[in-house]
Amino acid sequence: MVSNEPLFTDASMIRRVHREGVTLLGGGRALLMQIAHPAIAAAVAEHSSFRSDPLQRLLRTLRPTLAIAFGTRAQTRRAVALINAVHRRVTGPDYSATDPALLLWVLATLIDTSLLMHQRFVRPLRPAEEEAYYGDMVLAGRLLGIPRGHMPAGMSEFKTYMDDTVASLRVSDTARLLATELFQPASGLAPAMWFLRGLTSGLLPAALRDQFELPWGPVREASLQAAAKLSRIVVPLLPALLRAPPPFLLPPAAGRTDGAGRPPGPRTAA
Repeated sequence: MVSNEPLFTDASMIRRVHREGVTLLGGGRALLMQIAHPAIAAAVAEHSSFRSDPLQRLLRTLRPTLAIAFGTRAQTRRAVALINAVHRRVTGPDYSATDPALLLWVLATLIDTSLLMHQRFVRPLRPAEEEAYYGDMVLAGRLLGIPRGHMPAGMSEFKTYMDDTVASLRVSDTARLLATELFQPASGLAPAMWFLRGLTSGLLPAALRDQFELPWGPVREASLQAAAKLSRIVVPLLPALLRAPPPFLLPPAAGRTDGAGRPPGPRTAA
């Protein structure tokens, strides 16, 4: 295959889902679900720049992840090589970032969160669309070191895996400390971090929200429901460029663009 060809086409569900910039607001949920696993919390605490610069750490994670979805084959190979090289360096007494079980949980939180964000803030996907998206993410998982056969076979098995794993998790003191530091506002970012903390709390599974000791209640739930309903009305009406992820997170455009040097904007499915 030619290296400047994309791994995924514009019609692929991975692009159609991640082309909706609102899905990025679920990043806090995915991260807290990840560190709810004690081994991942320990790895993040001992090997990540999360504590010193959580924003830059998040950007360094998002860029290669979006490169897999939107990049050319060459850009995807570089992104995958970068991620896998970092994972090989992250080892400890009770964990290894190359452990397929831990890789699966990290990827699963991204899949589950992306589907939830699309459902609540854009529109629910049809079952066939969910399966197609899951299939694209399984391919991404294989590139990132999850062996064939380790991923649940389809969406039904995936949802069972998510329910069982969430029920089994016990949030550690380390994870709670990391969560507190995640939402610690940097200079000038206090309103944004307050908003992200509230949104993340509302989106988390209730069992994990309670273990992280995040506040929630009927008034906040009603506010989130109202915001989600408004989003489902407004987002489909926005121009494609306003719905897309910020350009600085996307790989340099190759091939067809929207005329502004960015990948084509989101499509509204029938």
